Amino acid sequence: MTSELRRLRNYIDGEFRDARGGRTTEVVDPVTGRAYATAPLSGAEDVDTAMAAAAAAFPAWRDATPATRQLALLRIADAFEERADELLAIECENTGKPLELTREEELPMMLEQIRFFAGAARMLEGKSAGEYMAGLTSFVRREPIGVCAQVAPWNYPVMMAVWKFAPALAAGNTVVLKPSDTTPASAVFAAELIGAVLPKGVFNVVCGDRDTGRLMVEHEVPAMASITGSVRAGMEVAASAAKDLKRVHLELGGKAPCLVFGDADLEAAVEGIRDAGFFNAGQDCTAATRVLVHDSVHDAFVEALVKAAGEVRTGDVTDPDCFYGPLNNADHLAKVSGFVDRLPAHAKVETGGHRVGEQGYFYAPTVVTGLRQDDEIIQNEVFGPVITVQRFSDDAQALEWANGVDYALASSVWTTDHKRAMRMSKALDFGCVWINTHIPLVGEMPHGGFKKSGYGKDLSAYGLEDYTRVKHVMTAL
Repeated sequence: MTSELRRLRNYIDGEFRDARGGRTTEVVDPVTGRAYATAPLSGAEDVDTAMAAAAAAFPAWRDATPATRQLALLRIADAFEERADELLAIECENTGKPLELTREEELPMMLEQIRFFAGAARMLEGKSAGEYMAGLTSFVRREPIGVCAQVAPWNYPVMMAVWKFAPALAAGNTVVLKPSDTTPASAVFAAELIGAVLPKGVFNVVCGDRDTGRLMVEHEVPAMASITGSVRAGMEVAASAAKDLKRVHLELGGKAPCLVFGDADLEAAVEGIRDAGFFNAGQDCTAATRVLVHDSVHDAFVEALVKAAGEVRTGDVTDPDCFYGPLNNADHLAKVSGFVDRLPAHAKVETGGHRVGEQGYFYAPTVVTGLRQDDEIIQNEVFGPVITVQRFSDDAQALEWANGVDYALASSVWTTDHKRAMRMSKALDFGCVWINTHIPLVGEMPHGGFKKSGYGKDLSAYGLEDYTRVKHVMTAL
């Protein structure tokens, strides 16, 4: 059977290659639960080769003008757009996402983000030159860091790859990217498009598992390691990188609170939270999964949310009305199911709470009420289509519970009281606070969290600066 599967390969130094040891892993379609491809299981030799290629390509790419890097990124965006049908088909097979929804919601963002960083490549800023000491002129050089080891997740495989390679390349770095072992196909295809634009060695893709990623982070060549993944993975990367003081960029988990106050527009809140909670099967670190609702509107909100959840469809991803596809893999389905199966007696499953169908990894849109602040499902990231609802009595309690988790990535406030919204946006300990909306992102604004959600920023000029270093130059007059 294995010989019939599609064969994915690493992309190193401008060439597609098998793993040196010949080892492979099977890639499973989450819609069917069956393998459809094999990918290299890369080891130390493969990582060494990729890092050497990136290191050799770095001096020339570092010295390329910002205009040259901008043009390259614009051409990459054009290539993604010109071959969008192929890219989307591969990404949807990769993940089980509904095709048309991915075309509408993810493709425009990817193109916009690459093009944003193409422009940002020519807009790096620093302090103006000046005489801060008599007879001496000082100025600041902003320079690329070097080779970047980057690990992308499985929930948005190609878009998260864009978030990593676009700012790194714009700043003049070279890249070795490892996609998730469960979703490598779109990164390998993207390498074909990117490789047709960039000099060899500037962008490399190494497929593999957790051990491959560990080899990349521990390798002596990269000056920076960037990962989007779990808190556990982020902690391991930070500890490993500390051994030789690599820079680290971590975008980790989330447990976004949505605070719904008594004066909120309930219809808008229900619709916005439903969509932001169930989009991509809740497999989003900013998903609206933890709702806190004021006593005065709690029952009405729950009734409306349960009704709205009943309108959400999963299952046949070719159905244009399908809102989300399967969970990523069998282990993740078991993890999400486990949270619901272990609910305490005081919790109530209002709707959902079960697998859908016997084939693939589909899970029903789920709403759970009656929860307490210290419950497992409140404190830990489920990363599935499960929305929890808690009842609060006043602003102070809402804020205490919202901030009372280890994650600090995103949050939202639903109210028509402007002063309350401003107070909450100041007091909420999260890297993003949305007001009367939840989940929109734009290239010009930073994305990143605090606490166990990690550090460093994706998107925006702040994201570009994360891939640079600052040098002071002083000269006597």
